[in-house]
Amino acid sequence: MGIRAAKPCRIPCVHARTHHALFPLLRRLSDGQFHSGQTLAQEFSLSRSSIFNAIALAESMGLAIHAVRGRGYRLPEPVEWLDGEVIARHLGAASMAYTVHVFDSVDSTNTALMSAALGGAADGTLFCTEYQQAGKGRRGRRWHSVLGGGLAFSVLWRFESGLQSLSGLSLAVGLAIARAVNRHSRHPARLKWPNDVLVDYRKLAGVLVEVQGDMHGPALAVVGIGLNVRLNEAQRDAVDQAVVDLAEMGVTVGRNQLLADCLLELHAVLTQFRQHGFAALREHWLALDAFAGRAVSLSLPDACSIQGMASGVDNNGAFLLRDAQKTLHAYSGGEISLRLGDAQ
Repeated sequence: MGIRAAKPCRIPCVHARTHHALFPLLRRLSDGQFHSGQTLAQEFSLSRSSIFNAIALAESMGLAIHAVRGRGYRLPEPVEWLDGEVIARHLGAASMAYTVHVFDSVDSTNTALMSAALGGAADGTLFCTEYQQAGKGRRGRRWHSVLGGGLAFSVLWRFESGLQSLSGLSLAVGLAIARAVNRHSRHPARLKWPNDVLVDYRKLAGVLVEVQGDMHGPALAVVGIGLNVRLNEAQRDAVDQAVVDLAEMGVTVGRNQLLADCLLELHAVLTQFRQHGFAALREHWLALDAFAGRAVSLSLPDACSIQGMASGVDNNGAFLLRDAQKTLHAYSGGEISLRLGDAQ
């Protein structure tokens, strides 16, 4: 999850001890003060060259670090690192709905959580990470998160009503994320079918839902979310679409609070979804529909392109397109791409 890059970003090979010390080192730098390489080397029982390599590793993962000869290293922008206890405090009573796991780095929160789910992990298990090496996006794309500059997390939900009851789940999740953002933003987050959160038609967050199970029996969904908090220019340039982050929007809420707010909204939405399906959330989704009444183009899996007027979604979350003859058509499926009509 996170932002989609033109080229996959992999952590370069470094000494295992250097990699192990990376996140404790970064947390040490989070006080905003300069720390000399010698002092850091002594504190973490590493050589000064290992400290240098760790700093270079962090920079390769998208984190800006100031290095000044004679003074040392510091983070130019404060980073609030994810903390499971802090997240739980912000959740309050709703913390009972989640089992929170915070990782420094994983290949993909969705991949890791799906493996845990198939191994018996409980409903409400949450995996969140500071960095993804091989994050997964919709339609088989690769995604990566920005170290300290985003939220990347996945939640496991189990259902007894089967896969047939999960229509519209990705839309429900997008609604929850938009609501969480709108708690803090003067610039309203809106929704793009089927799984994007936009601000002024630029992408702020994305959703990836992966499911397993029976059509009419036990089933599970791993719901992955990536949200841009702070991107630098190089990171923006690496993305093949217009993006926006919370910093640009003037949102200053901490990442732990923001993640908790997302989880609170997800819990509220899921409660309605379990009881009544997407139909109970449809009007709320339509109120935030960024494409309502706009001329759009749909790219279908067979490479065909269809133009028409965006006309919302139905009770199952299918996209509704009104053609030139005013006939309404419903489209669903993860391989369909939606664009504004003038962006062909």
